[in-house]
Amino acid sequence: MKIALIQQFCSRNKTENLSKGLEAARDAAENGAKIICFAELAFEPFYPQHPDPEDPAEFAESIPGAITDAFSEFAREFGVVIILNLYEKDGDALYDSSPVINTDGEILGTTRMIHITEYACFHEQQYYTPGNNGAPVFETPFGKIGVAICYDRHYPEYMRALAVAGAEIVFIPQAGSVGEWPEGLYEAEVRTAAFQNGYFAALCNRVGQEEKLTFAGESFVADPEGKVIARAGERTEEILYCEVDLEKVKQSHAKKLFFRDRRPELYGDWLK
Repeated sequence: MKIALIQQFCSRNKTENLSKGLEAARDAAENGAKIICFAELAFEPFYPQHPDPEDPAEFAESIPGAITDAFSEFAREFGVVIILNLYEKDGDALYDSSPVINTDGEILGTTRMIHITEYACFHEQQYYTPGNNGAPVFETPFGKIGVAICYDRHYPEYMRALAVAGAEIVFIPQAGSVGEWPEGLYEAEVRTAAFQNGYFAALCNRVGQEEKLTFAGESFVADPEGKVIARAGERTEEILYCEVDLEKVKQSHAKKLFFRDRRPELYGDWLK
C-alpha cells in the first residue's frame, strides 16, 4: 500500500493554500496513494509564532467546514483516506485538530492535540484548548490509523496509547522549524516510538519561511523496526511517497515480545 505525505509551502492566502493542497492530493491519488496526510495547519499561516493574539477565534473554522467539505468530496471521488490538520472552533473552544476522512467522504472522527506548549515562536497556549477526544484510532479500508499532532509525539504515554488501541500507522502532522531540537533527536524519537510500539510512524512536516520561523520539511516514514524507509528533502516542497506492508506490524518485536510482557497493572500508580 502506498501512502503520501504532502510537504507544501503555505502563503497567507487560505483559499489559495486549500486549492494547492487539493491539487497535490490529486497528484498523490493519481500516483496510487491510498492514504494522504498533510502537515500541521497545512492551509493557513502558523499562527502561534505570534504572541498575544487579539481574537484567535477569527482564524478558526468548524468541523465539518470549508476545508473538510472540500476534502470529503475529494476522498469520495478518489476512494482515498485523508488526514488533515486545521485550526478548529467548537463553541468557545479552539483546537489544533486532525479530522480523518474515509473513502466514502465521511469524517471518521477528529484527533485534537492534547499537550499544549508555550515558548518562543510557539505560543500555542494562547491559541489552543487542550484536546478532549483522547487518543482515537480509526478503522479504514487501508488499516488502523492513529494521529499524533506535533507536540503530542514527545509523550511516550500518548504514542503507547495509540498502539494499545490497535494503530498500525501513526501519522504525525507537524510544524517543526530549522534548528528547533538537538540534532538527531527529531528523527530518533519517532523511530523509537515506531520500534517500541510496533507500527509505522509517518511524520509530515511543515515547510517554508514565515515571519519568525523557517520550517524544516524533512518528512519521513519509520517502519516497525525503527528504520527510516522514506525521507523528503529539507526545506523543499514535495510529495513523499512510501510503500508500507502492514504484515510488518504483526511481525514486529513490539507485537511478538514487548506487548506480550507488559505489566499494565503496575503502570497506573507509577504515572499518576
